[in-house]
Amino acid sequence: MTTDTRADRKRWMALYVLCVGMLMIVLDATIVNVALPSIQDDLGFSQSDLAWVVNAYLIAFGGLLLLAGRMGDLIGQRRVFLIGLAIFTGASLLCAVAQSQGLLIGARFVQGIGGALTSAVILGMIVTMFPESREQAKAIGAYTFVAVAGGSIGLLAGGVLTEAAGWHWIFFVNLPIGVATALFALRLVEPHEGIGLREGADLPGAVLLTGGLMLGVYTILEVGEQGWGSTQTLSLGGVAIALLVAFVVRQARIANPLMPLRLFRSRNVTGANLVQALLVVGLFGMFFLGALYLQRILGYDALEVGLAYLPATLVMGTMSFRFTARLNLRFGPRATLIPSMVFIAAGLLLFARTPVDGTYVTDILPPMVLLGLGAGLGFPSLMTLAMSGATPSDSGLASGLVNTSVQVGGAIGLAVLATLATERTDGLLADGESAAAALNSGYHLAYVIGAVLVGIAIAVAVFVLRSDDPSGAAASEAEAGPVEPAYSET
Repeated sequence: MTTDTRADRKRWMALYVLCVGMLMIVLDATIVNVALPSIQDDLGFSQSDLAWVVNAYLIAFGGLLLLAGRMGDLIGQRRVFLIGLAIFTGASLLCAVAQSQGLLIGARFVQGIGGALTSAVILGMIVTMFPESREQAKAIGAYTFVAVAGGSIGLLAGGVLTEAAGWHWIFFVNLPIGVATALFALRLVEPHEGIGLREGADLPGAVLLTGGLMLGVYTILEVGEQGWGSTQTLSLGGVAIALLVAFVVRQARIANPLMPLRLFRSRNVTGANLVQALLVVGLFGMFFLGALYLQRILGYDALEVGLAYLPATLVMGTMSFRFTARLNLRFGPRATLIPSMVFIAAGLLLFARTPVDGTYVTDILPPMVLLGLGAGLGFPSLMTLAMSGATPSDSGLASGLVNTSVQVGGAIGLAVLATLATERTDGLLADGESAAAALNSGYHLAYVIGAVLVGIAIAVAVFVLRSDDPSGAAASEAEAGPVEPAYSET
């Protein structure tokens, strides 16, 4: 094996290690959701307190993504990845052995910190490792599949683990994965020194950013209990916005900002993150409300729900791994993205006609295939566009921004969709509709709104995102041959 071939193989092995780390973080959310009833029974949670098993994680995770990404630029992305992995794995052990509500909620908050540090820098490391367009397209396709499809894999894994071994094992399973990922990362991922804390160690800015995002995520998560027009929602939401505005103003004025605003001058970076935030609303709605439809109306158990989403996962993986990279190289990511969003909108509209006595093959499978097709084509293209304006010194920030637009956009969107769906259901119940019909009508409203938001995302993609000239990439693809193995041995 030649030196170049050995180095190439090492890069692709490093990619797989990073993807395993990302998969562990993504799986955690849906695995825990499936296990919540068992956790409630075992530790005696009330229904309102049970939500904090999820919320404690989301507040830390959503609040720290941007800061974590920037810390990767400053002190080194591999270092931040490994620190996050250690925190996440250690907190998983605490979750697994927790015998009280307080310990579990506290450990989940710490786990969210580790998850943010780990996941925020991965995309930045991938872009740095694969600067050439053909390889980068394939690498981003692998990362995107893990990031987007991991949730549906988590539904299946959560159902199996919870039913076979108990809820403690959804956390225990992270221990060997976390340790192995760290050991392989130390061996395979090249360390790159950051640009140094002196280039952006803005402590007041970090407090403003983290405080604003954490408070914003907390406010959104409480909307279901408090309502959008409540004093708590309006006051805390106002404070969160004020903190974030103060952060942006500070970044524009200081010499070495924590978050250089020059990144947002790129139409593709700003536009791709906006498109992504709109797009994930519809997908989060399908993912969570669709699971409720399968459970509450069609009577599926947790394992059956995971299996129901499996076709979407398989289609998504096929597109991400085999076709999207080629299409991006041949036509450009913008041209690939726009039809993918049409597929997603069509899938949501098909979900909006599911009956209370629906059958899987007729009513569920077709939109699942369309959504898998759209996500598998669209998200690698979005990731490529969102990272296109990042310099090596900004790649961690750009990576953290991508994750933040997904998490915060999805949280806001899901809160809005769930609230509107509940209001619709309550109104129909008051009018004498059956419980199943009223629930289903609420879900349908959420899907339609999600499809409308995807339509707005299409308009943003058409008018804001810039077209790439694919001719050079296409020539590169022709010279390199078909995109098949990640590396070859000689």
